[in-house]
Amino acid sequence: MKLNRLETHDRLVHFNSQEFDIGQTCQKIINSRPFGDHPFYICCHKRQLGLDERWDLFNKSLIENPNTRFEDIPTDRMIWQPRLTKPVPQENSMLFKGYPGTDNVKVIWMIPAKELWSQFEKGKMTENKVVWESIHEFKNHKDRMGQREDDDLCDEAICKIYESISRAAKGFKIITD
Repeated sequence: MKLNRLETHDRLVHFNSQEFDIGQTCQKIINSRPFGDHPFYICCHKRQLGLDERWDLFNKSLIENPNTRFEDIPTDRMIWQPRLTKPVPQENSMLFKGYPGTDNVKVIWMIPAKELWSQFEKGKMTENKVVWESIHEFKNHKDRMGQREDDDLCDEAICKIYESISRAAKGFKIITD
């Protein structure tokens, strides 16, 4: 098969310049400081939308664009969850670590759906070192991927933070002497 270098380059430029910016999304979550000044994980995973959710999106889309078809409504969405504990690695997920007060975002893993793994191999147009290393670690050292990191909080500190968030959400106040 012969490839036109200019056309291939144009496709690569288009692919790399897609609208969604993971870094901006992570920074927005970090800036919200869900756990104060403590470093935390940002877990992102795909979730399938239920028929009722898709129908609701369809109805909202009709207001903006009367030509919207139900087939145009997405079937999945990405869920972004800040958390203090490291989740178990799974396919079709990304994990980052955020450090409030900074613009530092550490990529822990980026694991696509299994059927897409071959697209990220070396030499392919969509080659990505971080993704390929994540896939390799997932296949060969999944247990190591889920281990605590050196700057993780201890379980006791995590419980206290979650308890204070829970109390604040319920409207309880701790009275100390």
